[in-house]
Amino acid sequence: MTHTPRILVKGAGVAGMTAAVTLAERGGVVTLYEPGGRVGAGASWMAGGMLAPWCEAESAPPEVTAQSVDSVDWWEAHVPNVVRAGSLVLAPPRDSGEIARFGRRTTHFETVDGAEIARLEPDLAGRFHKGLFFADEGHVDPRKALVALLARLESLGGKAVFSAVDAPDDAAFDWIVDCTGLNVRQELPTLRGVRGEMLLLRCPDVVLHRPVRMLHPRIPIYIVPRADHVFMVGATMIESENAGGMTVRSMTELLNAAWVLHPGFAEAEILEMGTGLRPSYPDNMPCVVREGNHVFVNGMYRHGFLLSPARAREAADMIFGNSVGKMLGN
Repeated sequence: MTHTPRILVKGAGVAGMTAAVTLAERGGVVTLYEPGGRVGAGASWMAGGMLAPWCEAESAPPEVTAQSVDSVDWWEAHVPNVVRAGSLVLAPPRDSGEIARFGRRTTHFETVDGAEIARLEPDLAGRFHKGLFFADEGHVDPRKALVALLARLESLGGKAVFSAVDAPDDAAFDWIVDCTGLNVRQELPTLRGVRGEMLLLRCPDVVLHRPVRMLHPRIPIYIVPRADHVFMVGATMIESENAGGMTVRSMTELLNAAWVLHPGFAEAEILEMGTGLRPSYPDNMPCVVREGNHVFVNGMYRHGFLLSPARAREAADMIFGNSVGKMLGN
């Protein structure tokens, strides 16, 4: 009789939740452990939730796109309310050259004029004259998605432990899958933190149907619509390990980008502001490595929701014997 592996997944961010669900779907007996008290206690709670493999090619290696083209399908099969309306890339008139630069580095888009922008996003009519539309992309509300994955895990017989004091005993499990980000820097010393910043705004005066990336030579910013007239405004990446609160400069840049997109954001209510450090390897590629019966899924950088399904499959292949994987230290 084949032994059913008992698997402990540490960390309930996007890497941990996708790994836990994938392992349970493959037949593992999965226990999820998160000392933070809930799903998404780390950087994943601050994510934009953009499922944009083609847009990411602008600054990411080709492997990111190649390994994530099916991510929208994976999320749609596992959580409700995945929106498949594409992505729109725009720039203020003074930075219109950034549109051409972005287009040279990406594929699977169509160049759109002012009339087409207005058709896609009526509230932006007359405000922009040129953009790029990536029709095959999507987005998801990260917080709702993580909660939905927890429900999926429990429906498969998985168990979740949310406690800072009642940690499961590693010795009780056949495999340990560690998805705890920067908490394992001692084991994964090449990890670094990359700062992310976000605002949540409520603005009944503006309607958007898809994420909009506002290009700027110094700091690209994205605006992602969520339910009930809520919008997430975030900065793509900041090379800093400062985990402190948001600065006046950062808040001004995020709010200004929203206002440039549509002046209605001037009356928006600020619901939340947040910062977080995303775990990242030197090449900014998420990686799965193994040391004995410990598997580390880490370094998600800004690709957590985009690449976590592929990394979860990779971890499952290691555990269920379809891959020898990369060994720690190699």
